[in-house]
Amino acid sequence: MGFVTKSTDGPVATLTIARGKVNAISEPVAEELSGNFEDLLADHSVRAVILSGQGQFFSFGLDIPEFLNYPKDDFKRFVGKFADLYTYIFTFPKPVIGALNGHTIAGGFMLATACDHRVMVTGKSMMSLNEITFGSSLFPGSAEMLRYCVGDRKAEIIAMTGDMYSAEQARDIGLVDQVSNDESLKQDSMTVALGFVSRYGPAFRSIKKLLRSDTAELMRQKDEKYRDEMIDIWYSEDTWARLKKIKIRG
Repeated sequence: MGFVTKSTDGPVATLTIARGKVNAISEPVAEELSGNFEDLLADHSVRAVILSGQGQFFSFGLDIPEFLNYPKDDFKRFVGKFADLYTYIFTFPKPVIGALNGHTIAGGFMLATACDHRVMVTGKSMMSLNEITFGSSLFPGSAEMLRYCVGDRKAEIIAMTGDMYSAEQARDIGLVDQVSNDESLKQDSMTVALGFVSRYGPAFRSIKKLLRSDTAELMRQKDEKYRDEMIDIWYSEDTWARLKKIKIRG
């Protein structure tokens, strides 16, 4: 594997997605992220986690050309794994800060919205839950996660249009909490992380559970109830034709 790097700075660990130029999410990437988060949960010296990407992308989202080679049952297995991953991050007992270093698209968007606080670089970087633009439905639980972040009406606008948002626009609509730049993103994210670390850990865990447990349960229920519908749309003739046109470079 080796698609996720881990570093620590005192009580803060940083996980960086490092897969090619666009950090596309494959099944091994999802498994490696899950394993790293499980390790960090067990590491009592780590009290906060920063999640970021290498280069100019936080993540392009799923490695669609790779998944076009998946039989339906194999893709269903991956969908379950990825849903488990974003739900796990959403309910992770320690603070998780999304340091959005570049484009944050589709599956990358889902990982970002699972975080407790998001800092995004300004400039050309864009953020979008753009599944509808290539004929796919959403990972079902991610819809509830989006509603938690921005509210019902804004969630509808974001998901039903698939529009792209700059860092400033994402902040204004509630997708990110603050805007940074390339030079200060790391420090700004660390400042947020240390702010969380300064709080009493058991109180943070309790409050996060109180705030997010109901939404997390709805996420699990929707992932179970609507997973087959999402997969059937993915494998439909029209969507398949659109997916084949998507290219990933690097």
